[in-house]
Amino acid sequence: MRKPPNDRRQIGGIWWPALVATSVKLLLIPAYRSTDFEVHRHWLALTHSLPLSQWYSDTTSEWTLDYPPFFAYFEKFLSFFASRVDSTMTDLNRGLNYASPLAILFQRLSVTFSDFVLVYSVYRLTRNRNLSNKFERFLIWSLVIWSPGLFIVDHSHFQYNGFLLGMLLLSISFLEEGRDLIGGFIFAVLLCFKHLFAVAAPVYFVYLFRHYCRGGFVKGFGKLVLMGSAVLAVFAAAYGPFWYYGQIQQVLRRMFPFGRGLCHAYWAPNFWVFYIMLDKFMAFMLVKLGFNIQAPKASFTGGLVGDSSPFAVLPTITPLITLITVLLAISPCLVKAWRNPQPRMVSRWVSYAYTCGFLFGWHVHEKASLHFVIPLATTSLKSVDDAKHYFILSIVSCYSLFPLLFEAQEYPIKVLLLLLHVILIFFGFSSCFTGKTTSTTHDVKERENKFERSAFHIGWLGNFYLFGLLIVEIWGQFLHHIIFGDRLPFLPLMMISIYCALGMIYSWIWQLRQIFLTD
Repeated sequence: MRKPPNDRRQIGGIWWPALVATSVKLLLIPAYRSTDFEVHRHWLALTHSLPLSQWYSDTTSEWTLDYPPFFAYFEKFLSFFASRVDSTMTDLNRGLNYASPLAILFQRLSVTFSDFVLVYSVYRLTRNRNLSNKFERFLIWSLVIWSPGLFIVDHSHFQYNGFLLGMLLLSISFLEEGRDLIGGFIFAVLLCFKHLFAVAAPVYFVYLFRHYCRGGFVKGFGKLVLMGSAVLAVFAAAYGPFWYYGQIQQVLRRMFPFGRGLCHAYWAPNFWVFYIMLDKFMAFMLVKLGFNIQAPKASFTGGLVGDSSPFAVLPTITPLITLITVLLAISPCLVKAWRNPQPRMVSRWVSYAYTCGFLFGWHVHEKASLHFVIPLATTSLKSVDDAKHYFILSIVSCYSLFPLLFEAQEYPIKVLLLLLHVILIFFGFSSCFTGKTTSTTHDVKERENKFERSAFHIGWLGNFYLFGLLIVEIWGQFLHHIIFGDRLPFLPLMMISIYCALGMIYSWIWQLRQIFLTD
C-alpha cells in the first residue's frame, strides 16, 4: 500500500511525544520495583545459564518461567547484553533479589527501548485513518504513548506491556489496511509472547475466516490453508524445540497454573468481586439467622496468591465456568464479525473481547485492563460518545492500578500522572468536539457563543461517579486509619476494587451496546 504524502512529516511528529515519554521513564528508574523485577531478572539468568530443555522445569527460584517460548527467547536475547553489563545479574546461583545499580539500569532501559514497538505501532495505526487534522492524530499518539497506566505498570511496578501492546496495535493496523495475512501472522507471534492475549483469538479467527478466506470455495480454501500454514509456522518455531525435548506438557503446566485461584492477590475490579461479596454477605446473614455456615478462611480478602477456598453459600467458580462465561460474553461480537466483517470495526471488537476476558476471566490481573484501554484510545475520537466513554474508562483503569504502588514516595508520582492525563484528555477532547450551531439567527454574538460551546461533557452521572473515586481515595489514605486503626487492613483495597468494578461493568455494557448498534 502506498504511503500517504505526509508520511515523513508524521514520523517526525511522533518523535517528540515519544522522547517526552522516554524522559519521564528515565526519571522513574529509581522508583519502586515490584517482585516482577526479580522475576524477569531471574528469567535472564535462567535462559542464559541453562540449556533450552531445562527452562520450564527449573525450580531454582519460586519465580519459575511461565510465559510462552517467544518471551523466553526474548529474555535469552536480553541476557547476552545483560551478562556483559553485570555478569552477576545472569548468574543463576547468585540467589534471589539481586538488584545492583547496573542491573536496575539495564532492566529499566530494556523496557524503555522495547516500548518503541508501541510508538511505531500507534504511528502506523493512525497514518491511514481518516482523521480531521494533525491535532487529532497527535492526541491519539499522546493517549497511547503517555498512558499513565503503562508508566505505572511497566516503568515503576516493572513489566513489558508496552512492547506487547505495540504488537497488538501493529496487528490491528494491518487488518484495517486489509492485509489480513500479515495481521494474523503478527497476532500469532503475540500469542507466543504472552498467551493471555488469546482472549481475542475467537474474534481474529471469525474475522479472518470471513474476511480473508473468501472468493469462492477453491480460492477461499487456498487462503485458509495459507493462513493456517503461517500460524502453524509461528507456533512450530515457538514450541517445536520444546516438543523435541519432550517438554510440551511442562510448558503448558507452567503457562496455565489453574491452582492459583479465581482472584489475584489484589482483586482485579471485575464481575467476580460482586460474586464474592454476595457470597460473604449471604454467609454473614445466614449465620446471624442461626444457620451453621462455615465461611472460607479469608481466601479472597487475605491478599495472597493461592488456591481459593470454596464459597460459603454460592456455587464454587471453576476455570471451565469462567471460560464458558467469557465465550458467551464475546459471542455478540463474534456474530457481528461473522455477518459483516468490517476492517474498521476490528479495534472495537478486539477491545470488547479483552473487556470480557477482564470481567469474567480466571485469576485476572488488574494490569490486564491495559489490554482494552490502549486499543480503545485509538478509537476515542470516532464520536463524542467514544470520547466520553474513554474519558471515564481511562481514569478508572489508571486509578485501579494505584494499589500497585503502595509506598509513600511513589504516591505523588501516580497522582500526578493521573492528573496530567485527565487534563490532557479533557482539553484534548474539548478541542476536538465543539458544538456547531445550526441556528439561523442574525445575532452574530449568539452564533459565536453557540459555536464555541464544547460538545464534550461528561454529564452529572459521570461526574458523580468520578467524584466517588476521590471519596474512595480520601477514605483509604486518611479516614480508614483514623477510624479503624490497624483493623481491617484490606478494606481500602476492597473498596477500590468494588468501586472501580462498577466503572468496568459500565464500559462493558457501553461497548456491547455499540456493537449491537453499529452496522
